[in-house]
Amino acid sequence: MSTYTEDQRKVTTHRLVEMKARGEKIAMLTAYDYSMARLIDEAGMDVILVGDSASNVMAGNITTLPITLDQMIYHAKSVIKGVKRALVVVDMPFGSYQGNSKEALASAIRIMKESHAEAVKMEGGSEIRESIERILSAGIPVMGHLGLTPQSINKFGTYSVRAREEAEAAKLIEDARMLEEIGCFAVVLEKIPADLARKVSEQLTIPVIGIGAGGGTDGQVLVMHDMLGINKGFSPRFLRRYADLATVINDAVAHYIDDVKTRDFPNEKEQY
Repeated sequence: MSTYTEDQRKVTTHRLVEMKARGEKIAMLTAYDYSMARLIDEAGMDVILVGDSASNVMAGNITTLPITLDQMIYHAKSVIKGVKRALVVVDMPFGSYQGNSKEALASAIRIMKESHAEAVKMEGGSEIRESIERILSAGIPVMGHLGLTPQSINKFGTYSVRAREEAEAAKLIEDARMLEEIGCFAVVLEKIPADLARKVSEQLTIPVIGIGAGGGTDGQVLVMHDMLGINKGFSPRFLRRYADLATVINDAVAHYIDDVKTRDFPNEKEQY
């Protein structure tokens, strides 16, 4: 059981900055539905991300690109209903903010108004600065995302580690500073060298959350289906599995099927 469940104060963007200042690590996990969000929140999670990874783990798509704004709002509305303590951040999906800052603001407003979420997350640096600034000007908190940005997978052509080369590392640092300067409350760094992630974390006053970015960041995020062992087809080096729910669920379902076939279920105590 989490040691933090007794702290029932609502987590806010301001609290995350306070946590970084006092050296308390930030725990972040994805969720996509009411039931799992409620369990994750009750365990003491600091931040719940309604990730566009729903495209993969909920809809079965190969990439995050197909998921729509309407679908993200649906998942976000479901998650919000199950959360009391954690800060809920929603990924803005591919096509909802790139290249058109007015459309970006309209998308962010829809997420906030229709789902009652508390912040949005956007992938990219200087390329999407105008969109981020327009959203921030409306009073909507923005979490940045640098390094491996899955919405740009067709540009990268690979899910390999980013920012190994000096030029790309320098741009990442510059983009991280820019995100802080324009008002983002936190930044996610995905799949970059640990030394670079630590350097960024030390230079910024806002929290830096890592995924595949080593232990020198201010917090960590994983996809729920990966860390619970529901999705066994994804095994990167940075993933630690905390359960084997795929086996638990398969065994339970097989047991149920057997009980139905053999007429063991329902028994006399399980009927009216």
